[in-house]
Amino acid sequence: MSAPGTITPRPKPPMALLAELTHRCPLACPYCSNPTELTGRKAELTTAQWADVFGQAAALGVLQVHISGGEPASRRDLVEIVRAAAAAGLYTNLITSGVGLTAKRLAALDAAGLDHVQLSIQGVDAAAADEIGNYRGAFARKMAVAGWVREIGFPLTLNAVMHRRNLDRLEETIELAVRLGARRLEVACVQFHGWATLNRGGLMPSREQAARARDTVALARERLRGVLVIDFVPPDYYAKYPKACMGGWGSVGLNVTPDGQVLPCHAAASIEGLSFERVQDRPLQEIWRDGAAFNAFRGDAWMQEPCRSCERKTIDWGGCRCQAMAITGDPAATDPACSKSPHNAALRASAEADAGSGAALIYRVAPA
Repeated sequence: MSAPGTITPRPKPPMALLAELTHRCPLACPYCSNPTELTGRKAELTTAQWADVFGQAAALGVLQVHISGGEPASRRDLVEIVRAAAAAGLYTNLITSGVGLTAKRLAALDAAGLDHVQLSIQGVDAAAADEIGNYRGAFARKMAVAGWVREIGFPLTLNAVMHRRNLDRLEETIELAVRLGARRLEVACVQFHGWATLNRGGLMPSREQAARARDTVALARERLRGVLVIDFVPPDYYAKYPKACMGGWGSVGLNVTPDGQVLPCHAAASIEGLSFERVQDRPLQEIWRDGAAFNAFRGDAWMQEPCRSCERKTIDWGGCRCQAMAITGDPAATDPACSKSPHNAALRASAEADAGSGAALIYRVAPA
């Protein structure tokens, strides 16, 4: 999609790989960013195929792999997959709900070479967390997993997806992270991709909630300096400028889906008109370097106004391509979350309407 006569810049090696082992998950979180059409077990890459992906990724220059899903613990071969990633020389981070893990299995993962655990939390108590995950007992299991992680000595990151129903309990969420001994907390306000797009009316925070969250994070960062690192992903729809799309499309990392599709970002398959190749069909290095989907939005030659002449174009890279596609129908448009976008006023109005709608949640379904 580069303009005629322009040259797409040659990409530097990617730093990170998101390995989505499966779309299976015992939880049914309505904010899930997995696609609404989920990959079933029979289409998932095998253990040997994942081992080959990790070897190719390391040769390409990838340093770390984030092992995710769905819930990666749904894979019976999780220990073997982690062992293969570690054998390839990759730093291994397990992104998990905790459901499906036991003390014995975590010990086996430790022996296999797992470096880090990122544990999701849906709330600060059982009632709130189990309601969002639609799974009774999930909160208790997460607390147990956090204790086992601490006993083994894994560095722990907590990932708290925040939305209208829990953002007012952000201070409690931060304190929970401290009590569990987390080194890092991701305060990630819900991003409306995949299944989450069905739940804007049930999850969109208000503008006032978003403002209070920024203040709460700022104060907590100062108070907990040296104790807890807090990453904050604010609500897109109330920001002045958009977040950089993956640090720039096809520039920092890549994703491999359960069935082997290679994507520039987690939600990229939602962009109509792009064709994504599979690791079973073409070497990862060639896909990263020469794949049409990866080169579609690299650099700035593809940009329209106001991005093309904007002084921020190499800071936020026009924002999120998937969000532009979802809202405007044009993946090359300025992210509507940007205050300079012609679609911004309408987006903010719709966000405020969603925040006041009180819509019921539509829970994620399990893949076949």
